[in-house]
Amino acid sequence: MDCTPMRSMLFVPADSERKLAKAQGSQADALILDLEDAVAPSQKPAARQAAAQYLQSQGEQSKARLFVRINPLDSGLALDDLAAVLVPGLSGIMLPKVRGAADVQLLSHYLDALEVRAGLVPGSVRIVPVATETAASMLTMTSYASTPLPRLAGVTWGAEDLSTAIGAISNREDDGALSPLYTMAQSMCLCVAGVSGVAAIDTLYADFRDADGLMAACRLSRRRGFGGRIAIHPDQVEVINAAFTPSDAERQAAQRIVDAFDAQPDAGVVSIDGAMYDIPHLKQARRTLGQRA
Repeated sequence: MDCTPMRSMLFVPADSERKLAKAQGSQADALILDLEDAVAPSQKPAARQAAAQYLQSQGEQSKARLFVRINPLDSGLALDDLAAVLVPGLSGIMLPKVRGAADVQLLSHYLDALEVRAGLVPGSVRIVPVATETAASMLTMTSYASTPLPRLAGVTWGAEDLSTAIGAISNREDDGALSPLYTMAQSMCLCVAGVSGVAAIDTLYADFRDADGLMAACRLSRRRGFGGRIAIHPDQVEVINAAFTPSDAERQAAQRIVDAFDAQPDAGVVSIDGAMYDIPHLKQARRTLGQRA
């Protein structure tokens, strides 16, 4: 289990110096310098250069982990993106429009070679795939269970590109709830993260002015198993971080469970205030405390 916190991953267009500067002042656990959808085709070469310069200038002093969302592997742009941004300061790559675990594995092979060229520590650049944006991806989710992916740092999902891929008019029902395909995509993201031993990162919340709605959505996704969320505006970061940080009461309850098992190392079940707790509760308590489960 990768326990490095990634409660908030803030998207920033790589070609916007102003937005990069504003994002730098946020408390996001990770910044995602975007070379894909937020950048016009004509600006992609300049965005690559800007991303590389930002990584080299800020990487060593950045409080946030620095990721780059490259263009899809089949776009004809991905290798140029990677060649430009594999520089000191890069923490990882976000891979969009994934078709399955084979795409993540292929990216890993590219990184093996490019890290050597750049003088980076082998295996240091991690990968977060957007695992549900293509129709093919929904049919290959089980591939993550059988494919070694040591670079995987987390898994996220998206509904907008998936709805485009299948020709849907909307990804929501009349009452605003996600349609069944997209709730399945969300659930499969949780399963992929679980089988891979990494954090599941929930998708974006579009209305960045609706802090109350964002908080409610984050609390729901945390209950379901997500460890963090994509942010599309710096104002969302504080809300996301708060929602995905265990409260004092949660930490105290978790510590009591851990302490009870520590006091009875041979026990499979312990009793606390008349309630019974077994090994799954212990694993969850350790996760709450930021320990390995």
